[in-house]
Amino acid sequence: MAPAQVLSGKAVSAEVRDRVKNQVAVMKKKFPDFKPGLAILQVGNRDDSNLYISVKLKAAAEIGIDANHIKLPNTATEAEVLKCITALNENPAVHGFIVQLPLDSNKPINTEKITNAVAPEKDVDGLSSINAGKLSRGDLGDCFIPCTPKGCMELIRQTGIQIAGKRAVVIGRSKIVGAPMHDLLLWNHATVTTCHSKTSALAEEVSKADILVVAAGKAEMVKGEWIKPGAVVIDCGINHIPDSTKASGKRVVGDVAYSTAKERAGYITPVPGGVGPMTVAMLMQSTVESAQRFLEKFQPGKWSIQYNQLTLKTPVPRDIEISRSCMPKPIGQLAKEIGLISEEVELYGQTKAKVQLSALKRLKDKPDGKYVVVTGITPTPLGEGKSTTTIGLVQALGAHLHQNVFACVRQPSQGPTFGIKGGAAGGGYSQVIPMEEFNLHLTGDIHAITAANNLVAAAIDARMFHEWTQTDQALYTRLVPPINGIRQFSDIQIRRLQKLGIKKTEPTTLTEEEVHKFVRLDIDPTTITWQRVLDTNDRFLRTITIGQSPTEKGFSRTAQFDITVASEIMAVLALTDGLEDMRRRLGRMVVASSKTGEPVTTDDLGVTGALTVLMKDAIKPNLMQTLEGTPVFVHAGPFANIAHGNSSVLADKIALKLVGQEGFVVTEAGFGADIGMEKFFNIKCRYSGLQPHVVVLVATVRALKMHGGGPTVTAGVPLPKEYTEENLQLLANGCSNLSKQIQNAHIFGIPVVVAVNVFKTDTEAELDLVTQMAKEAGAFDAVKCTHWAEGGKGALALARAVQRASQTPNHFKLLYNVELPVMDKIRIIAQQIYGADDIELSPEAEQKIILYTKQGFGNLPICMAKTHLSLSHDPERKGVPKGFVLPIRDIRASVGAGFLYPLVGTMSTMPGLPTRPCFYDIDLDPVTEEVNGLF
Repeated sequence: MAPAQVLSGKAVSAEVRDRVKNQVAVMKKKFPDFKPGLAILQVGNRDDSNLYISVKLKAAAEIGIDANHIKLPNTATEAEVLKCITALNENPAVHGFIVQLPLDSNKPINTEKITNAVAPEKDVDGLSSINAGKLSRGDLGDCFIPCTPKGCMELIRQTGIQIAGKRAVVIGRSKIVGAPMHDLLLWNHATVTTCHSKTSALAEEVSKADILVVAAGKAEMVKGEWIKPGAVVIDCGINHIPDSTKASGKRVVGDVAYSTAKERAGYITPVPGGVGPMTVAMLMQSTVESAQRFLEKFQPGKWSIQYNQLTLKTPVPRDIEISRSCMPKPIGQLAKEIGLISEEVELYGQTKAKVQLSALKRLKDKPDGKYVVVTGITPTPLGEGKSTTTIGLVQALGAHLHQNVFACVRQPSQGPTFGIKGGAAGGGYSQVIPMEEFNLHLTGDIHAITAANNLVAAAIDARMFHEWTQTDQALYTRLVPPINGIRQFSDIQIRRLQKLGIKKTEPTTLTEEEVHKFVRLDIDPTTITWQRVLDTNDRFLRTITIGQSPTEKGFSRTAQFDITVASEIMAVLALTDGLEDMRRRLGRMVVASSKTGEPVTTDDLGVTGALTVLMKDAIKPNLMQTLEGTPVFVHAGPFANIAHGNSSVLADKIALKLVGQEGFVVTEAGFGADIGMEKFFNIKCRYSGLQPHVVVLVATVRALKMHGGGPTVTAGVPLPKEYTEENLQLLANGCSNLSKQIQNAHIFGIPVVVAVNVFKTDTEAELDLVTQMAKEAGAFDAVKCTHWAEGGKGALALARAVQRASQTPNHFKLLYNVELPVMDKIRIIAQQIYGADDIELSPEAEQKIILYTKQGFGNLPICMAKTHLSLSHDPERKGVPKGFVLPIRDIRASVGAGFLYPLVGTMSTMPGLPTRPCFYDIDLDPVTEEVNGLF
């Protein structure tokens, strides 16, 4: 009988690798940015494991697989290994994932628990119980097969012998080779016997085998004379036996006595060079198979997201009824759908979550999506519906056009919610849900700002009190007390010394003059700009006297409470791009001036670190969803007059990474385009470095009629007929405001899509007139929208227009250079955006410009604080006022946030509670525990 044909694993594995390499090339051609991903998790530092891993990494690189080696120390605990596995399971860039065995840890680790933790769809080693179970019941097309048995089957197929009907013997019953080999042969229709070292009459069983697979782990256990003539012999063993002829004193042999077996077998694998190379090749093949399955199920860059189907009703029910008619998805499910991993998500119940900033770090190399800002014509008491349009647009882009899309909106203040406005979650069938959660505490960010703000206020008055009542030495002793007999400056005190030019770090070395400079902030009470805050409209706290208790020893002063969202800390939160940046901004906030005119900061007060601690959770964006199941970030809520009126930079940045290059992030700017949009560009985009692609300008027929000269309206009184009956001339006159706001957007080089928010009293002629005049004014497109009544379906035309506009060339530019003098920057905004002839500064404003320039704040951007009800400073002047000079009565600084805010004309204060506030109707249902009467 002729000697057996040698089944060379090296040759066959090379063929497999070439085939797999070609498959990867086909994938790359179809999806240029896609690459199959393999992760290898190793615990410890075993030399043999390092060698095996290096071979796998080399093979992956040759084929075009993106392989990542994660190495944990041998001190890793089971919990740490499981945490790492969870992250790899959730990483969409990882398609194949193996745990290198054995686990080399000095801590007790359950290996089976670890291998079963690997997601079955990524378990390319086929070691999890789920994959083993599927294999045992014959689901070969829906599982991963361990690489060694899979390689053995490939070698058997190379012989050309038909497996079906053959007698097969497998020696060995391990989970890695023997047991899966048995199942694999069985479901390829062989008659299979499993033997092992305890099997009696082993030679007799082997002699019956047409196919013999040996994985016993015992050197040359199977003798040549046992082999059935012509049998296929697959030797999986790797053993070392002494051999004095070798330099190492040993040689590698298999579990079969090769020299005698090859004389009887028809085919046989050598050791080494047989099964070994096949194992690595099969790992690569399984990884590519996993990537192919991923591509069949998911389109690269596209979310696999479940949308909610709306059941529309006519007439449209109340907002709260609509909100409660829709069951929101578990927020953890939504987070997974949009590509967040579990360790990046902090659940606050089932409907809201915070997203860790680590998500931004993980996604930093991903391209940004398209950036869309929603703004409006100059607001009127009739309302334009910017929030509703924002939500309707994202529902259309997501649930109807199947684009990755995120809405980024501000968190509402509880002041208006309980006062006269009610909720701010959108409306009708375009809402953020659950609206009670959205409009009330959410995750406590505003409460954190209240606490941080009032800590600063308390620190200011306490510091002045202590400086008034103590000597320099007493102050110094208390500020730098001895601890265990040693005095030491804190980090924040070192910063103050450096600011003062004192280059000393040893407390005992300061001179009396240096001690005096260090301990005395010398705050001028008349210059204090920092107020206490409360998130309630309480008119009786607008002006108060503090320090009236006898314990304050007569040191009283006049102060006030503002509403929390007016705090500079809110503006800091909205503009920061990370924790360290927030710490720096919080420390830079100027609260007053010293008696010599030097700015006094929160860092000087020593409170920066404490503020950072109070704000460490508030900095994380809040994840919610729309009625139709698209994601929403609700984060930060700065005013649009004394601040910039936009949601957070961080929310936008994370959202832009999550949606990917072809996706959309839609954010809303407060008030009209002359205020919120201008600040979005000149402040938010300046600091974030982000470039917008499209402006959506919201208008309504009835609001434009008011700008055309329509009568004033009164809450609770029926609208005059001018707003409920067709009046094309009045409407045409009012479109001048729309044209001006389109022009304002064009100044920044961004295409404008006008969204005409339809009301039931609008006529087709009126709607057509608005769209026609918008296009004549230079809008890229102008479309009618019915999203309030129809959800995303009603904003489909808008969504398609936004898609088209986002493809046009982008010529984004800022309005002014911050290095210009303060007065020039104010004048540019007044003339180019508002249409003023010039500006007029009060003496106080002139002095502030001199002061802030001297203090080094002259190069900050400008945040104009003026009425939102007119392009001018006079709220009664609608349309496009002409021939006015803009009066600047004062200028203030938000140095931490990073802008100066001129006070224009006379602005109304935040209203107090009305005679019948919204909270009259609010209560908790005693049965369902739902909030009733809020909306």
